[in-house]
Amino acid sequence: MARLPYLNPSDLAPENQDLLKRPINLFRAMTHSPGGARAFHGLGEYIRWNSPLDARLREMAIIQVGYITRSVYEYTHHVKLGLDFGVTHDDLIGLAAYAAGKPNSLDDLTKAVINAATEMTNGHEMSDKTWNFLSQHLSHEHLTDLVIIISFYNGVVRFLATMQIDNEPEFQAFLAKYPFAPL
Repeated sequence: MARLPYLNPSDLAPENQDLLKRPINLFRAMTHSPGGARAFHGLGEYIRWNSPLDARLREMAIIQVGYITRSVYEYTHHVKLGLDFGVTHDDLIGLAAYAAGKPNSLDDLTKAVINAATEMTNGHEMSDKTWNFLSQHLSHEHLTDLVIIISFYNGVVRFLATMQIDNEPEFQAFLAKYPFAPL
């Protein structure tokens, strides 16, 4: 159960009701701070719609952050979004297999993006080995955006956990189809 009540548009001042045009529980809790929610939305919108980083790679990085932190909310929401942005069933099966050290069909660039997300989540920085590989395949802008994305979603999973945000029932099916494997 969430630590703060979920707000509805009618709970907000008229100038802030747009913050809940997508009324997911994350946003319904975050709008207790309309200014913070608006700033959060700004970076989130850039990541989703304006970053030149390949959308599939972006989502694989975000899914990995949710996967290794066991953030059911983040993981299931971005499995759904990832499927909308080019992530495939085989990618999701491959991510779990790769995390478990099993054979998979992921390409080397995708594995490097997953490694970057893992390293930044578990150790707070990307290794030179991963950075050097990615820098051979991504522009400086893409690399910078990848670091921003992984950093941002590490913040999201910490907000979700601390605020004890409930996952919406319609996303639970994604966890049933793509469960967490032991790490």
